[in-house]
Amino acid sequence: MNQQTVVITGAGAGIGRATARLFAERGANVVLLARGEAGLDAAVADVEDRGGRALAVPTDMADPAQIEPDEYKRVTEVSYLGFVNGTRAALRRMIPRDTGVIVQVGSALGDRSIPLQSAYCGAKHAVNGFTSSVRTELMHRHSHVHITVVQMPAVNTPQFSWVLSRLPKHPQPVPPIYQPEVAARAVVNAADHPHRKQYYVGASTAATILANKLAPALLDRYLARTGYASQQTDAGGPGVREPNLWHPADEAPEHDYGAHGTFDERSHSRSAQAALARHPGLVLAGATGAVAMGPGAVIRRRGPR
Repeated sequence: MNQQTVVITGAGAGIGRATARLFAERGANVVLLARGEAGLDAAVADVEDRGGRALAVPTDMADPAQIEPDEYKRVTEVSYLGFVNGTRAALRRMIPRDTGVIVQVGSALGDRSIPLQSAYCGAKHAVNGFTSSVRTELMHRHSHVHITVVQMPAVNTPQFSWVLSRLPKHPQPVPPIYQPEVAARAVVNAADHPHRKQYYVGASTAATILANKLAPALLDRYLARTGYASQQTDAGGPGVREPNLWHPADEAPEHDYGAHGTFDERSHSRSAQAALARHPGLVLAGATGAVAMGPGAVIRRRGPR
């Protein structure tokens, strides 16, 4: 079996960092892309300590020319064009070989926008549209290159410590919050089983997307009422002086933030919904068992009569 080679963007922290560790445990060659030197160096150590081979490539996915636009444009370039740039670079190498998998790390916010996150939500919607288009083009070519999306819930990553925020209180992910390892396991599973168009992580992601399909106007009113408070803690502003938007917050050697944010005590380390997505046979078996038990239950209820 050929050794896997995996390219991970945003590998210095959060979901990217946790995913790099999991692929390393499988002995993969892991190419790590991020802006911060400390995060990249620590990610290399993580990969090598777990049996993988690491190659760190300091990269600003938003703009290789390092142009600094205004904040809104910058968020869009990072959160959308970063995906486009990475996908196109991967496809240039995969299509001639007719093999490979691209896993996009999406978000429930790519289907259901929330207040205070218009730039990010818009970018995540764009990622979904872009990826669906690319997927159909690959299908048209009968290509063996696959692309899929893992739609994420709120995750306990360092972004809430280094985000550029104008909120009066410290920003937080909207509960329920999941640990980055939950997200990382879903990414690895998607890489192994890329034929599905998308995967949902967390019951909250599935419920949010379903509610938006069934009652979007009602959800608008609910989020308008609760969306501000749910994204802020009772503490003060973000925990870093320099936000990560313009320059990597983990650039200095002593500033490695790791995979986790500051919400460990409130974060779930497992997702039953994501586990079932990795083992669809269990769902089918359960449903088959329920159907098989149905007639017997009816007969037993009717028997005494």
